[in-house]
Amino acid sequence: MEGKLRNMTSIYILDDNDRMLLLYRMGSKVISDSYTGTAGGHFENDELNDAYSCVMRELKEETHLTAEDITEPKLRYITLKNKNGEIRQNYYFFAKLLNNKKKIASNEGTLQWFSEEETKDLKMPFTAKYVVKHYISTGKNTDKLYGGIAVESGVNFTELLDF
Repeated sequence: MEGKLRNMTSIYILDDNDRMLLLYRMGSKVISDSYTGTAGGHFENDELNDAYSCVMRELKEETHLTAEDITEPKLRYITLKNKNGEIRQNYYFFAKLLNNKKKIASNEGTLQWFSEEETKDLKMPFTAKYVVKHYISTGKNTDKLYGGIAVESGVNFTELLDF
């Protein structure tokens, strides 16, 4: 392990029926031919200590949505995974779309709304799949922040307390 880090954010936009707007991402260097959050990506150098700025930049770049289009995004999950000699840190935000009739497109792939049940069988990046599963079963009913460590059998989540 050389101590390399990869910092990434994702935002999951929901509608009034708790459907998730997911992106089928194609042609990415890291994630391709898989469903991800509505928008997301890597931190710029000036964002390394500000996941919110990163996710809002990515949301605007990829979908043209801004803070005025959604409820205040909440950081709900932070995951760690050791892959290909680097530690991948992912910061997952969730927000609701304020105008459910708004047309949304992405320059990174195809956006599509999914019910909670439909998300179960989608191909997703490893930690994202477990974040979505945990959010549906537990996270959507709380305001807690969860940390997750990826292990071969899944992701072990724990509440991140402020102390």
